[in-house]
Amino acid sequence: MAIKLKLGSNGSAHGGRLGPRHRLLRGLLIGGLACLLLGTCVLGIFYFKYQSVVDDRLASGPIFANVAQIYAAPREVRVGQRLTVSFIGQELRAAGYNNNPQLGTYTLNGNSIQIKPGPQSYHSTDGATITTGQGTDAGTGPTVQSITAENGASLAAYQLEPQLITALSGANRTKRRLVTYQEIPPNMVHAVLAIEDRRFFEHGGINYGRTIECVVHDIMAGRKDCGGSTLTQQLARGFFLTPDKTITRKIAELMITFQLEARFNKQQIFEMYANQIPLGQRGSFGLNGFGEASQAYFGKDLRQLDLAECAMLAGIIQRPSYFNPYHHLDRVMERRNIVLDSMVETDAITQSEADRAKAEPIRLTALSIDASEAPYFVDLVHDQLAQRVGDQELGHDALRIYTSLDPELQRAASEAVGAGMKGVDDLVRKLHKKSTANFQYPQVALVALNPHTGQILALIGGRNYGISQLNHATAERPTGSIFKPFVYATAYNTSLNGEDLGGNGIFTALTKLNDDPHTFMFDGKPYDPGNFEKGEYPGMVTAAQAIAHSLNIATIGLAEQLGYENVAALARTAGIVNARGTPSVAIGTYNATPIDMAGAYTVFANNGVHLKPWMLASVRNANGDIVADFAPEAKQVMDARAAFLTQGLLQFTMSYGTASAVRGHGFTAPGAGKTGTSHDAWFAGYTSNLLCIIWVGNDDYTDISTGLSHSLQGADTAAPIWAEFMNRAIKLPQYSDMKQFSAPEGVQIVPIDKNTWLPADNTCPNDYSIAFLNGTVPANTCSHMSEAPQNMLEKIFGIGGNKQPQTSEQPAPTTPDTTEPKKKSILEKIFGGGDDKATQPATPPPSQ
Repeated sequence: MAIKLKLGSNGSAHGGRLGPRHRLLRGLLIGGLACLLLGTCVLGIFYFKYQSVVDDRLASGPIFANVAQIYAAPREVRVGQRLTVSFIGQELRAAGYNNNPQLGTYTLNGNSIQIKPGPQSYHSTDGATITTGQGTDAGTGPTVQSITAENGASLAAYQLEPQLITALSGANRTKRRLVTYQEIPPNMVHAVLAIEDRRFFEHGGINYGRTIECVVHDIMAGRKDCGGSTLTQQLARGFFLTPDKTITRKIAELMITFQLEARFNKQQIFEMYANQIPLGQRGSFGLNGFGEASQAYFGKDLRQLDLAECAMLAGIIQRPSYFNPYHHLDRVMERRNIVLDSMVETDAITQSEADRAKAEPIRLTALSIDASEAPYFVDLVHDQLAQRVGDQELGHDALRIYTSLDPELQRAASEAVGAGMKGVDDLVRKLHKKSTANFQYPQVALVALNPHTGQILALIGGRNYGISQLNHATAERPTGSIFKPFVYATAYNTSLNGEDLGGNGIFTALTKLNDDPHTFMFDGKPYDPGNFEKGEYPGMVTAAQAIAHSLNIATIGLAEQLGYENVAALARTAGIVNARGTPSVAIGTYNATPIDMAGAYTVFANNGVHLKPWMLASVRNANGDIVADFAPEAKQVMDARAAFLTQGLLQFTMSYGTASAVRGHGFTAPGAGKTGTSHDAWFAGYTSNLLCIIWVGNDDYTDISTGLSHSLQGADTAAPIWAEFMNRAIKLPQYSDMKQFSAPEGVQIVPIDKNTWLPADNTCPNDYSIAFLNGTVPANTCSHMSEAPQNMLEKIFGIGGNKQPQTSEQPAPTTPDTTEPKKKSILEKIFGGGDDKATQPATPPPSQ
């Protein structure tokens, strides 16, 4: 039986031709394959293109190889210091000992600690054992009893491993503290995964479901704000690309993500992410990575963070500026709790653990950047490194930079400036309360150094680094009266040569100087200076009185006798390079920086040797090998005896003159110092182991007393900050032994009676102790006077004796009074005033 086949209407029995539907399907299939092929080609091109990007980024070594780590000075432990071995252990652990055996290890054993540096240590292999006592003395605590080197030798002191201050990466002023995956607390890992990428350890770099969801969301919302990126994508975007949200950049991000997933395991990727992720801003520096953020926000090593603190850091990843804990604590608290809930959802923690963490308040470290990071100091270190090592090497090598900074003293400086400037601000507001004049709050600088090494131990360059990065410690300003000691130092240098001073014999602290009004002629032009207190002219005074009460005319007169250029030459050798031989040089009208002045004062504190202030000690590579060492610059610029005699005048000034303001603020240790007031306010002073310069002034060079009826002087503004700082410093073990100054051979200390200004004997009180060069002590005593040094009428009226010149510091006019100054009576001379303000000449001194 025959079978007939019936074709459908869409079919064809002729020639096998396809109908329209089949042709469409075939066209779609071919087009799809072509698109797939084209897409594969495009992705391949992008893949290999960005493979080269990753290659180039990794070619120089480890991904963060260019991080330069900046370290503080090594802490010195001395026999007799009040320290416990547990505290020493904490210092070593904070420096990395035991966690990194290549750096070093330590072992605690009762009251002793054995220290063994590793091959990467700053100290190479020099180990030691430190033993402390039991601290049975009431209120003293344990003290260091002995320090023994590995070879059994007894040591007087031993330096611990330096602490990390900060780390800088690249040219974009980014700070990061590198951590390994093993150093990241498990809670930190779980918190990040719970809120950012729960399937990180499961996916291949892309969460496709979340990506599709975000694409749909962005299309529907009409904007690109969905966060579907994995941790690997965030790393690819943040480390290799710009944050722009474009199609091209998104493709590049995907290609780099594939590259990272192919090259590294998940722990390595998380470690890179943990070191790269931006977590906020401090001043002009970006905070990158959990290690840096932990220090910045909590003042802790990352390994010390608890659950709540880990959750807070994980929470601010999304929007670091929006979730700034210092500005938006409520937002951060809410975000932290969301992270904790997410960790419960992922079974990383229990609900009870989350509830306990939610109940914990957020405890942030103080916002003061200076306290922990010394940003002005770090900026200077970076600049000096760029000059000495070179930008290219600095930017591409993993350098370890060892500096002069003492972190504890830096914190003391930051606290002192904070407290002291509140007092200055209160004084400015109070004095302007009834004034209609506009005013500004002044700026500040502090420089502290070791007077015997030149090592800059602490540095504050301004009130708030976050607001202004201008470093006032390096800004040149007129020095005012803190320059005057160089006039008297020049006089002592002259006396050592046996030269007669203007027919008045060898110069001593008791040499009489005239502070009556006087016109000084220089270069054919008159110069008519005034004292700080207008109209106060105490007449003949001793050199000790003249410097103690900062008398301008007496000091300029002394400089005139010595030769202005001789005074300027000594100052230049001490680092005040702008000094020129004119009358006004004697009262500090030439500029210098606070760092310059700190170096200049080492001449008096260090037996006549000038030490150039320094910050860089050594630069090492990642293996601990020396790249560069820097030796301090020292130069003998004056005789040690002349330096000590000048120091004696500064001690007198701190006890009885304008610098005695620091005594009123509780500083009682032996010290020497001088106030200064020009447009700005200064205080320069030091002890046996610490030198500090304070500067207070306005950025626009206006007088900090402009518009006021009362002048703000160095004793009012800079001296209290100096005292605040020194009172904190003396409580630190390393500066607690502030001692009396020791006189060099050829100098003797003589008791002086203040009524007669002659050596005291058993018939008159011992009021002052003044230093004299051997052979220059007055022959008479207070009870056996001759007419030459002082007659009986002078003794009765106490001229130059019982009444010191007044110390109020009102500004003198910049142009001389054309009327003849009225001569003062004896009593007016007794109660006459001094000054501490450097006045400008009627005709500016010529530049030479």
